[in-house]
Amino acid sequence: MAGDKKKESVSTSTREQRNISLQCPKLNEKNYTTWALLMETMLKAYDLWEIIDAKVDTEIVDEKKMNTTKAMIFQTLPENVLMQVAQYSIAKEVWDSIKVKYLGADLVQKACLQTLRSELEALKMKSNETVSDFTGKLSSLQTKFKTLGGTLKDKALVRKLLISVPKKFLSIMASIEQYQEIDMMPFVEAVGRVKAFEERLKSQDEQ
Repeated sequence: MAGDKKKESVSTSTREQRNISLQCPKLNEKNYTTWALLMETMLKAYDLWEIIDAKVDTEIVDEKKMNTTKAMIFQTLPENVLMQVAQYSIAKEVWDSIKVKYLGADLVQKACLQTLRSELEALKMKSNETVSDFTGKLSSLQTKFKTLGGTLKDKALVRKLLISVPKKFLSIMASIEQYQEIDMMPFVEAVGRVKAFEERLKSQDEQ
């Protein structure tokens, strides 16, 4: 009896998960980065990202998955873009065509990456800025790098965090620097340690 109820509960949960409708905003001239991130996440949720990630010349692609992937992308495109990419039979070609249109050719893409590197180098945490706000900026840059086809590794973010915080964080920075394999430390772990230290500072100030 209990087993039947458990199976029924699992079945109901599975149906509910399948009925969840994931939506991506319409693509426009200003939201490509957000659109690409949400669309990638949505395709992964439906086990379809492999269609975009596949090497067309060497991998056999499921035709139904291909058509479903294209349909999900097409429904988010403005009419003028849809008419431009409708000629492509492969979803990866559709994706790459949209990327080129909104990010420009390789030369423009490299220029954008260089701009992001300069932005990262110049970024400093202000004395009145919270750790969450500053690390949010770092995470945003990491996402932009990924969208442009670049990579901003955790170790680069951790080291940037170490040299960018105000003097009041020196003790926790020294503690993190003593970590035996700092280049292996996940960025989220470094952020967690600094946030915890920030909370202790707030508590001391209140007292």
